[in-house]
Amino acid sequence: MLDVLNSYEIDVAFDEMVRPDGSTRELYDRVVEALRPLEPADLRFRSDQLARTFTERGVTFAFKGVERPFPLDLIPRIIDAEEWRYLADGVRQRIRAIEAFLADAYGDGAAFAEGIVPKRLVTSSTEFNRAAHGISAPNGVRVQVAGIDVIRDEEGHLRVLEDNVRIPSGVSYVMENRRAMTRTFPALFAEDRILPVDEYPQQLLAALRAAAPITVADPTVVVLTPGVHNAAYFEHALLARRMGIELVEGRDLFCRGSQLFMRTTNGDVPVHVVYRRVDDEFLDPLHGRPGSLIGVAGLLNAARSGSVTIANAVGNGIADDKLIYTYLPELISYFLGEEPILRNVETHRLDDPEVLSDVLSRIGDFVIKPVDGAGGVGIVIGPQADEETLASVAVEVAANPRGFIAQRPVALSTHPTLINERLAPRHIDLRPFAVNDGEDIWVLPGGLTRVALPEGALVVNSSQGGGSKDTWVLLDEAAGEISGDVPVEVRTPPETARRSAGPLPLDRTDQQ
Repeated sequence: MLDVLNSYEIDVAFDEMVRPDGSTRELYDRVVEALRPLEPADLRFRSDQLARTFTERGVTFAFKGVERPFPLDLIPRIIDAEEWRYLADGVRQRIRAIEAFLADAYGDGAAFAEGIVPKRLVTSSTEFNRAAHGISAPNGVRVQVAGIDVIRDEEGHLRVLEDNVRIPSGVSYVMENRRAMTRTFPALFAEDRILPVDEYPQQLLAALRAAAPITVADPTVVVLTPGVHNAAYFEHALLARRMGIELVEGRDLFCRGSQLFMRTTNGDVPVHVVYRRVDDEFLDPLHGRPGSLIGVAGLLNAARSGSVTIANAVGNGIADDKLIYTYLPELISYFLGEEPILRNVETHRLDDPEVLSDVLSRIGDFVIKPVDGAGGVGIVIGPQADEETLASVAVEVAANPRGFIAQRPVALSTHPTLINERLAPRHIDLRPFAVNDGEDIWVLPGGLTRVALPEGALVVNSSQGGGSKDTWVLLDEAAGEISGDVPVEVRTPPETARRSAGPLPLDRTDQQ
């Protein structure tokens, strides 16, 4: 371990494992002990074994049209118990506010009337879906599954980078990463100090069943996939198998009257909940893209009648709009009467003419993002971009300021990552996954740590060539006492009444 860390250099970013003086944080003591006896070539051999295992199990991702094993780094990311509680509380708070906002946006619109969010920003969103008005699950949940992207800034504080409540993907890699790591380093899991992740399928199934029509005692739940050519098909198949439910394509379903049915060898079977992995515009050709062959004609009408629930709900994408993201602190205050636990990254709204003028005058100082982008597509990191790219994006932004936001460049925290036969710092983020059954919001311990593998890269998305790490959340209370060099911003929200305009229950594509 000393050899592979010998040339490890800390930059301006906060490093999750190594302090500025070169010593490793106490959280990683057991990992260091396990890796110390290994030669660099041994690490490379084990890494290659992981890749072969993933290929054999079909844990792949389509990158530039080529199926490849999803890169898993050998060095895990570790989060102590105290920080995880803080992070999970922040995720739950954010989801509760998003649920309230979605119910209001497709309902009474009180937040618009009171000036919390301009109505034009929602109705002008590419993800606003008029057909979603009046459609919700019987238990009031629109976000059964959420993936909230979190980063750590230069000072070590956690920040939310974006919200994913359309079709968040990647949870299969969390489960497969853990399966692979327990076989590669079994001794590290022997003391059971690491919270397990294999409960996710059961939690998801329970949430989907809870969203079924209240008159159905034993609902039929299916996973709707676009098909084998989708980049995340492995995940669709894995979740269906682990939940013990059918994986279907649009051609397997049909609507008769206001009821959805599944074709089987034993006849037509009523379907009550559809966990869809198909975008809104392709989901129902009667309300979306007319030529869609992967959706089900009449599905939205069936959902409106209350005979079937679509999870996640149609129209959720307005909450993923990165311009709406800038209003989440105000929405948390308005709907929940609380201060945000997790703060946003500093973001500028370019629909304000003065802000737009300032950003365009120094566009190389900002990260420019399309408000409806996914998978890292369209992001321009000003300090790393050439003059031609900056000039081009400036023209696009000036022509369509509603379509972009500008963020302060943040040096995402780094983590030692095996590059060839040595460890080098690579930027990472974290996507905690949460499941909402209407009574409680369960947060999967750890979530998906994504790694930007090219040196200096800040875009971690798998569709842009990123990899991942197994994320460990420590179980015992003692773990929370040894992380004093990782700052945690703990702020107690005020005990004020929750405000709601309606009932509030306590991947754009799969490239997200």
